[in-house]
Amino acid sequence: MPSYTVTVATGSQWFAGTDDYIYLSLIGSAGCSEKHLLDKAFYNDFERGAVDSYDVTVDEELGEIQLVKIEKRKYWLHDDWYLKYITLKTPHGDYIEFPCYRWITGEGEIVLRDGRAKLARDDQIHLLKQHRRKELEARQKQYRWMEWNPGFPLSIDAKSHKDLPRDIQFDSEKGVDFVLNYSKAMENLFINRFMHMFQSSWNDFADFEKIFVKISNTISERVKNHWQEDLMFGYQFLNGCNPVLIKRCTELPQKLPVTTEMVECSLERNLSLEQEVQEGNIFIVDYELLDGIDANKTDPCTHQFLAAPICLLYKNLANKIVPIAIQLNQAPGEKNPIFLPSDAKYDWLLAKIWVRSSDFHVHQTITHLLRTHLVSEVFGIAMYRQLPAVHPIFKLLVAHVRFTIAINTKAREQLICEYGLFDKANATGGGGHVQMVQRAVQDLTYSSLCFPEAIKARGMDSTEDIPYYFYRDDGLLVWEAIQSFTSEVVGIYYEDDQVVVEDQELQDFVRDVYVYGMRGRKASGFPKSIKSREKLSEYLTVVIFTASAQHAAVNFGQLFLGMYPEEHFIEKPVKEAMIRFRKNLEAIVSVIAERNKNKKLPYYYLSPDRIPNSVAI
Repeated sequence: MPSYTVTVATGSQWFAGTDDYIYLSLIGSAGCSEKHLLDKAFYNDFERGAVDSYDVTVDEELGEIQLVKIEKRKYWLHDDWYLKYITLKTPHGDYIEFPCYRWITGEGEIVLRDGRAKLARDDQIHLLKQHRRKELEARQKQYRWMEWNPGFPLSIDAKSHKDLPRDIQFDSEKGVDFVLNYSKAMENLFINRFMHMFQSSWNDFADFEKIFVKISNTISERVKNHWQEDLMFGYQFLNGCNPVLIKRCTELPQKLPVTTEMVECSLERNLSLEQEVQEGNIFIVDYELLDGIDANKTDPCTHQFLAAPICLLYKNLANKIVPIAIQLNQAPGEKNPIFLPSDAKYDWLLAKIWVRSSDFHVHQTITHLLRTHLVSEVFGIAMYRQLPAVHPIFKLLVAHVRFTIAINTKAREQLICEYGLFDKANATGGGGHVQMVQRAVQDLTYSSLCFPEAIKARGMDSTEDIPYYFYRDDGLLVWEAIQSFTSEVVGIYYEDDQVVVEDQELQDFVRDVYVYGMRGRKASGFPKSIKSREKLSEYLTVVIFTASAQHAAVNFGQLFLGMYPEEHFIEKPVKEAMIRFRKNLEAIVSVIAERNKNKKLPYYYLSPDRIPNSVAI
């Protein structure tokens, strides 16, 4: 009688193992096997991290194995089981891989296909078509869209983390990490002491330096020692945590009535301010988004305020960016003066502090929360709803949305909710942060997520004119490496543009993002459909870059782009493409490391060895 060797790999995360009964059935083109209990005498099967093998003998020839069915039945008390993969050795000596990487809960069961990526058009067998359809039907019941706040991109329909599908909940370690990191942040910032300290006037600037007590690294030390300097202030717009706002000024805005006479002591080329603008030496950062946003009023004992400044910057003869004028609110007038470097020392310094405070609010709520976390969640929900696990695009993207929905759900529970951390610690808490997102969504466009286009749109693309914009330089290298990789993967599974057009699952994924994530807003520029391999590669690059590199640049993450611990792809061409991708990334690491040698303030946030795969890792 035919005999198969079944190898079962259990996950290595906490509580991944099980003592429940595990049954296996094989479904082939010529028949189905009986249900077999996978059990070895005097052996503890399916322990955490274990790889166990079993011999399964069947009564008759099954033909080509199409599906493997796993059932879990209670032994004593139910415990969830994380199944990584199953490998099947056939009677003919062939090996078939069945990736899983999912939890099986309760009296659950799961039906797996082999690991070869397939488009819907590749499935000609009714059984496989049915499996594909049922998987998506089940997912669409689990992954439902919900409006958390009016005007926000839609998010997952879950009130709390425990309401999420088990497969996208944090592993126990990751959940503990989130709680510990949340607590550690509070400890590091001495949040209660910090807030109490600023309820009254400062005695001196040494009070401000107290927040650095437990935050110590090369960058923070240099910022701590030089934060009052104009050079450091300007540098942070290029390579700090929010390097996405600065743009080349092509015309002085009427709402900022600054003149040559006001700033001539800062200009170094014997040109008028208007001439400096024409020469491309003037830059601007405008916090118009904050105009009219309600300041936090949740604590009646603490008066909090918001500014909506405009900051004018100048590229000096050393090609360094420095501030030359600051107006703290949008409407000019006697009560809204323009602050200058020639003003009294502390007047100018306080103006810069207000700008940096405004930058913090936009960074946390828009650059970080909206434009990486919430956007990545949209991609993730649409992926789970519209792409089956066998689809090559699912296999490509799943690592880049890992835990994204979970961390965003936790944020809605603990950080940005009513009485959450934002309400306790931010001047935009108490509803201001919600108003900001509602406004910023109107400017959230597809082209602004395409890194090269976004850089060019702000007039920041010239490496000759702006030589110290490392965020741009490193970001372009990483973007190009990702796009090269996605182009290879697309080329493996889509032989021409027509195949892209006819892939209904892909088109449904793209449409879900547009309709629900972007709320069907034409001005967003998000495509409703994709009609070419080139555009598909670009779209996938946007998804991966946003979740990995862009998030790393504005959040400073730690795991590594190009590393795929879950092997969803089994085909040799894709694995070879992954190897080339990793080699390209390693070359970028070397380039960045060489550039950073001997720099007092190195920039490494976009070095691939510091870029996490997703916003939650």
